Amino acid sequence: VHLIPVNSVREDGLSTKSRKRIMPDLLTEPPAIDPVYEAHVYCNIPTIAERSMEGHAPHYFKLVSVQVLIRHGDRYPLYAIPKTKRPDIDCLLQPNRKPSHPQLEAFIKHMSKGSAAQMGGSLSSLPRYPSHSLCEMGELTQTGVVQHLKNGQLLRDIYVNKHKLLLSDWTAKQLYLETTGKSRTLQSALALLYTFLPDFDWKKINIRHQWSTIFCSGSCNCPMRNHYLEEEQRRQYSLRVKNNDLEKIYVAMAKIVGIPTRQLRASNPIDSLLCYFCHNVSFPCTKTGCIDMEHFKVIKRHQLEDERERQEKKLYFLYALLATHPLLNQTVNRLQRIVEGKKEEVFVLYSAHDVTLSPVLSALGITDARFPRFAARLVFELWQDGKRPKDHFIRILYNGADVTFQTSFCRDYYKQSTKPMCPLEKFVNFVRREVFLIFNSTSYYDACHRRPL
Repeated sequence: VHLIPVNSVREDGLSTKSRKRIMPDLLTEPPAIDPVYEAHVYCNIPTIAERSMEGHAPHYFKLVSVQVLIRHGDRYPLYAIPKTKRPDIDCLLQPNRKPSHPQLEAFIKHMSKGSAAQMGGSLSSLPRYPSHSLCEMGELTQTGVVQHLKNGQLLRDIYVNKHKLLLSDWTAKQLYLETTGKSRTLQSALALLYTFLPDFDWKKINIRHQWSTIFCSGSCNCPMRNHYLEEEQRRQYSLRVKNNDLEKIYVAMAKIVGIPTRQLRASNPIDSLLCYFCHNVSFPCTKTGCIDMEHFKVIKRHQLEDERERQEKKLYFLYALLATHPLLNQTVNRLQRIVEGKKEEVFVLYSAHDVTLSPVLSALGITDARFPRFAARLVFELWQDGKRPKDHFIRILYNGADVTFQTSFCRDYYKQSTKPMCPLEKFVNFVRREVFLIFNSTSYYDACHRRPL
């Protein structure tokens, strides 16, 4: 089962009315669920310049580290709707075709010279940019490359040009780069790095291969994590079979393409339909009829309703806490090393998937966050207080919006303090201790192996 949690909070609803706090005022959403609006947000078509809150702090604060977790950019579907023509999308990079980027042509040339890079596992055998005239399944599109060229440029303007996090003589030790073994995540990472780094030098690029989509590294044996995921999938299935409108739509679509309803459902048609939608291509037709926008809306609306129930039932939250603890613990360890004076790994990039970002958002308690759109970015900033150099704070941003005080561990602090950030120790305490309380445990191993009463 492909878990697709979706919810609503505007990325662009930002305001800095209070001088004491840099905190977004969320704009009012449409009164009812609007599946078409949500689908447009998910596509993340790179047209308008994006406003972002990254790098904002009182003038006496110093930025000392940034860790970024991204979802890959726009991709070709992972599933095909049986007996229909695949969407006609070209995955050759062509700078004169929209959407484009001023550095797309230079990016293509640079990617073809990457022999000096160090890449772990099977990464070195993957192509460094998409190059098929008809996209392969799951392949990054030109839109996906451009989305991350834009992400890299935005982060460079803030972190390199303004805050001098990396200087022109940056070293390989200042970076930590990790990606799953899919071409779309590797290529997304390279696109972001190309426009982010002061000078993209292949000799300094060392990308580690992560075999797990939840980045659990050596801590992946967790039976209770799997238990909660199975329970969540049962909840998801139960909600689906109760939805009569959804069932009627699946029956109608199955008749159009001439296959059993069960087979159509198994082909995960929303994944394919989103590609048609995001690329403004007509939905597929057969001699019997056409799949249309009404079919699309019903399936998309069900996803949104599923997310609402998911938030209420908490099974996914329990899964998320256990699934993301290894990654969050690694993040905390790195932040603490930097606080202790280490100058290495000041910029970290994890290139991942929706099933990576979504549980991290859930575990942090950011319940209003939308399901990760294409090229979504979650940023952890570490700041040092210039007036009290021993004091360190973090900010957490999602697609440019400051969500620090939406986290479960800093919500109450926001009510009591005038500081625009969260003390680092609150995040450390959350990852090292608080995460386990809900499982009546004191360690990750115990929480993973202790059956609930």
